[in-house]
Amino acid sequence: MAPRPGIPTATIVLAVVRRGDRFLVVQEVIPGNPWYLPAGRAELGESLVAAVQREVWEEAGLQVTVDGILRIEHTPAADGARLRVFVTARVDDDRPPKSTPDGHTLQAKWATLDEIAALHLRGGEVLDACRHVLHGGVVHPLSLWLRGGAPWA
Repeated sequence: MAPRPGIPTATIVLAVVRRGDRFLVVQEVIPGNPWYLPAGRAELGESLVAAVQREVWEEAGLQVTVDGILRIEHTPAADGARLRVFVTARVDDDRPPKSTPDGHTLQAKWATLDEIAALHLRGGEVLDACRHVLHGGVVHPLSLWLRGGAPWA
């Protein structure tokens, strides 16, 4: 029996970065310029934690430490699949988010839930994820994230 081909899977990380009652949002460089969470595809050979750190740096100009897992979504399709991993993170210092447009985003800012609700958002998951975190929803520990072959504890 011949082996079955692998499923092409786009792995996307999304960061919910919180500072007090404010969350980091970025204005995207796509038609309509909506606001979204810092997010993007993991690159070949890149860990998901490293992908989150890179995306937040590229899109908001901030260094973060990933500290939790919110949810993992797997969406199969006829031609592949999409895996979205929502994580929580905290900023490593007090520098402000970037305000100068570049190829990644137009700007980034800290916003409250009410301010986020007033923005033109790319999707409802932005507000849902921030609301979940602000109201004490479940955040899973990073210990769930293991590299293949890690020992069983």
